[in-house]
Amino acid sequence: MILYLVRHGIAVEHSAEGDEMRALTDEGRSKLEDLFDRAAKAGIKPDRILTSPYKRAAQTARIAAKLLDGPEPIETRALVPHANPREVWDEVRANPDVGELMCTSHEPLLSNTVGHLLNAPTLRVEVKKGAMIAIEFDALRGEPRGVLRWMLIPKLCQ
Repeated sequence: MILYLVRHGIAVEHSAEGDEMRALTDEGRSKLEDLFDRAAKAGIKPDRILTSPYKRAAQTARIAAKLLDGPEPIETRALVPHANPREVWDEVRANPDVGELMCTSHEPLLSNTVGHLLNAPTLRVEVKKGAMIAIEFDALRGEPRGVLRWMLIPKLCQ
């Protein structure tokens, strides 16, 4: 399986409705479109897309689904900002039939999850807004033993 971890795009700083309802900005949408256009040209087409229910992550997932010709995103609380990386691994393992899985989420979860999935818990990774990371797994049982294949940041897609 190839897992694509995507941090949501640039979002408004505040929402009267709370953090969960912060939406993407026009700049955030534009940079995500550039990122997913580049991903589409590389042949990336997720079989399943999981997303945090927070508005900015769900919007990111819908843009990915549209531009990568992917399925409708599925919301899961395992991808909210302060979830546990083990919950993410459990979600990944719950999809053994999927060749390419995409998860859209937040910091600090994503940087912590990358280290966990690579079996390198002290590894520090800065996951910029709108970045995408590819991790490959040969097996989905036991502790994660992923291999980092690449990381794409929005600056490289302009």
